[in-house]
Amino acid sequence: MTHTTVTSPASTTTPTTSSGLRSLHLIRVVFSLIWVALILTTSASLVSTDRPTAIAGLLLVIYPLWDVIATLLERRLAGTGSTHRVSAVNMALGLATTAGMIIAVFTVVRTALLVFGVWALLSGAVQLVVAIRRRRTVGAQWPMIISGAQSVLAGATIAAGSASATSSLATLAGYSAFGAFWFLVSVIALSNRSRRAAR
Repeated sequence: MTHTTVTSPASTTTPTTSSGLRSLHLIRVVFSLIWVALILTTSASLVSTDRPTAIAGLLLVIYPLWDVIATLLERRLAGTGSTHRVSAVNMALGLATTAGMIIAVFTVVRTALLVFGVWALLSGAVQLVVAIRRRRTVGAQWPMIISGAQSVLAGATIAAGSASATSSLATLAGYSAFGAFWFLVSVIALSNRSRRAAR
């Protein structure tokens, strides 16, 4: 789930920010679903002791890198805001994870799962902070709060389970699918809030 978002600098920009977030969240949903489909069809059978294939390695590197790009887009969308520093931390985590994943994919799946799990845990914690702070300016943040909490728990589970010989990349597909679900819920919640505000 990992997916941290930033806040609007002022209430006067809330409608624009809310609309932009809905669009970007929809893009994230599509990306996650495509990523899940590719993992399940090409790499789901790979377990901890296997070496990642070229396709699996590419998918593992792309995932955190996309999160960095999406967070950067959200920062530009929102402008200067109170969570700019937090989103910068999230992007730094994403870049570090991308670098770590580039190294991990040349070893075994276990290492990649550990890197992914630690990143999911830390970025989930960041998402919680951002969503809680953004409630006052954008609102409708409960899906992102739940998603952040689940990311923390899922990340800890993935990291801990990476030592098991039976852990597979299919676990990450489930993680990403849940992330897509909560982003879709967030789109619906933001849309409902915008309709209520327009009345």
